[in-house]
Amino acid sequence: MTLNKNFINGEWVGSDHAKDNINPSDLSDIVGSYAQGSDTDTEAAIAAAKAAAPAWAQTTPQQRADILEATGQELLARKDEIGKLLAREEGKTLANGIAETIRAAQIFKFFAQETLRLEGIAIPSVRPGIDVVVTREPLGVVGLICPWNFPIAIPAWKMAPALAFGNTVVFKPADLVPGTAWALVEILSRTGLPKGVVNLVMGKGSVVGQKLLDSPDVNAISFTGSVATGARVAQACAARGAKFQLEMGGKNPFIVLDDANLDVAVQAAVDGAFYQTGQRCTASSRLIVQSKIHDAFVDKTIAALKALKVDNALKEGTQIGPVVDENQLAQDLSYIDIGRHEGAELAWGGELLNRDTKGHYLSPALFVGTDNKMRINREEIFGPVASVIKVESYDEALTVANDTAFGLSSGIATSSLKYANHFRKASAAGMVMVNLPTAGVDYHVPFGGRKGSSYGPREQGRHAAEFYTSVKTAYINPV
Repeated sequence: MTLNKNFINGEWVGSDHAKDNINPSDLSDIVGSYAQGSDTDTEAAIAAAKAAAPAWAQTTPQQRADILEATGQELLARKDEIGKLLAREEGKTLANGIAETIRAAQIFKFFAQETLRLEGIAIPSVRPGIDVVVTREPLGVVGLICPWNFPIAIPAWKMAPALAFGNTVVFKPADLVPGTAWALVEILSRTGLPKGVVNLVMGKGSVVGQKLLDSPDVNAISFTGSVATGARVAQACAARGAKFQLEMGGKNPFIVLDDANLDVAVQAAVDGAFYQTGQRCTASSRLIVQSKIHDAFVDKTIAALKALKVDNALKEGTQIGPVVDENQLAQDLSYIDIGRHEGAELAWGGELLNRDTKGHYLSPALFVGTDNKMRINREEIFGPVASVIKVESYDEALTVANDTAFGLSSGIATSSLKYANHFRKASAAGMVMVNLPTAGVDYHVPFGGRKGSSYGPREQGRHAAEFYTSVKTAYINPV
């Protein structure tokens, strides 16, 4: 099998160690063999990015725009091919894989134009005869540490703004899903990008990621992943004064009031909680339902879950693919056991499934009779598992929704403009959805949360400049 190599200083670099990329829908299917980067590889990538940074920062916005636009165009042209690769390695459905590839293309095309819209301001000084100009400049070398659940969209929304604003990049994709990351960098390698501007080092977080955190030549880290790892990123970056941005977990609430359109509420809840196998930080794992509508909501939700097709991600008609790997599957099953032991009732699902191909298949699990003190309602499970919490009033629902260490996304189903507007303002989350799933965002607006979910400036849209640039204030005496 051909080894897919790391990309360092404009060259494809081999490795003494490689890892097979296994399809979670079909454990006999090896997607590819990918190089495992070492300390030495990572150091070489950082050095290349550092050497390339001054010249790349001085390129014109049009030069950077052309490279990003070309990347977006090729992603669009190859959306079916790359989308299939994504579905094979991560386990989300083929339709979702193609849609995510299109999203990555849209992000690159958006930031191609943002290169031309990075603005400064001229401000009158309080001193006579002095001019003040405020501009934004690139940070230098940025380390990008990405998760496995969106293996091309999240790298795109980190890499595109980093490059657009004149930074160089060392990119560490998730060790579990290197395939689409490699495909993205391969496209970039043919766009005329100067050597060293983008570097790909695949491998373990304990090796590649740690070297990025510790290197004095990495000026900033953008990280998406677990809360525990995010804390280590913060500690390492703070210790050496590097800028950092964290996107971590969620325990997102979806409130259903008794005035809600029940069909809309159930569809939003099922989509938000279970689609893409619940492996989204924005998944609505806590369904907070007012008592008058509770039983009808549960009955309709179970009926919807029974109708879902859980199968091979590449099979036509599949709505939910497998869990990404055996470790994540074991975690999901462990939390299902925890829920039972805590006294929650497993109303549906939570069973291992057999399909035509051997894979990590799990039926979506719905708990009822839960309260917000249970571990299944406090800790992020990151799988197709959701809990229903019964409440009596909107005020109680809001209190329960905000009673969490996280604050990424929240939602409400209601026909009341009064409650919708109040929830939009009172929800302690960075993103609020009304009569929509908590998962599913646009690429041109800010993404991020509060509390334990996020730290630092928002990702995506025009707000991305706040992280990937540094503000400079210049005072000029035109003598």
